[in-house]
Amino acid sequence: MKDMSKIAIFTLIIGFIIIAVTVSLFIELAGDVLEEEKFFADRIFQEFIVFAEEDWLYQLMGVVTEAGSILFLTIASVLLAVYLFFAKKSKWYSIFFSINMIGISLLTQVLKLVFERERPELIAQYGGTGFSFPSGHSTGSVAFYGFVGYLLWKKIATKWLRVSLVLFFAFLAVTIAFSRLVLGVHFFTDIVAGMSLGAAWLITCIIALEFLLWRGRKQRNS
Repeated sequence: MKDMSKIAIFTLIIGFIIIAVTVSLFIELAGDVLEEEKFFADRIFQEFIVFAEEDWLYQLMGVVTEAGSILFLTIASVLLAVYLFFAKKSKWYSIFFSINMIGISLLTQVLKLVFERERPELIAQYGGTGFSFPSGHSTGSVAFYGFVGYLLWKKIATKWLRVSLVLFFAFLAVTIAFSRLVLGVHFFTDIVAGMSLGAAWLITCIIALEFLLWRGRKQRNS
């Protein structure tokens, strides 16, 4: 720790705080779901956010949600993992990106089976099948687009462009998650739990990756 810069230490502390907050939020929601409690937020969002199929916002979210589908994220993840493996000097980027995506997928599927929460509505057209908690589109999108944002942050030197792209991918991940509400295939708490779980897993993977990269640089310079 003494060899790390103050900025790196501060960033690490922030990362652990975010992990603690997101994990705590997920555990709190998960406990209530297990007890089959009814959430006021779920009812409010079901009443005011779910749109009819002929509405333009429903149609738009039907397109946006595909950017978080299993098929799209699987293909995009394989392509990015292969690119990172051959393009990056360190293979750790490809390895941890793969751990990030495979891990969040397994976590999501296992948790769905544990909680067995039924969806508000089953719509196979938009991947609205299976159990509801947590939202797979939310966990997958946060993990995938969050890692893309992390890579761009490290790669792009121009500050305004770097910030703009990171904000864009963050906005995209959130929009994909909330598209599930508009389409009526998830409860609000499914979305919040999914984003919390995705963020916690993403940051854990990034911290582990940065630690290994830092240790590698330290060994080369010693």
